[in-house]
Amino acid sequence: MGVLKAVVIDCHMAPELAHFWAGVIDGYAVRAYDDAEIARLASLGFSPATDPTVAVDGPRPTLFFQEVREGKTSKNRVHLDIEVSDRKAKIEGLTAQGATVVSQFETWTVLQDPEGNEFCLSDQQ
Repeated sequence: MGVLKAVVIDCHMAPELAHFWAGVIDGYAVRAYDDAEIARLASLGFSPATDPTVAVDGPRPTLFFQEVREGKTSKNRVHLDIEVSDRKAKIEGLTAQGATVVSQFETWTVLQDPEGNEFCLSDQQ
């Protein structure tokens, strides 16, 4: 038996997408950079603003955003479903941050994050 540790999302701009998703899910935040991690990144020619792999921590699992060269070419085979108490307000906030609405249904809405990854917002039950 295994335990789900992380969900890894390929992207083009890991820091930006990580900050977007940290704002989507309650209780999640971009992992803080300590001095050792900043030094490690600097030795590789990166900074927190250009980090190609960014973690977003929360209750569980961690979300990892990793930069890849390839672009998204079709519909996601896996997506995240997020329950919210006020779907309309959450949609308004997320579209202001770069999300787009794909389709609306009675109790859920399909959106895309700023890089085109699909996810659903559903009403809390």
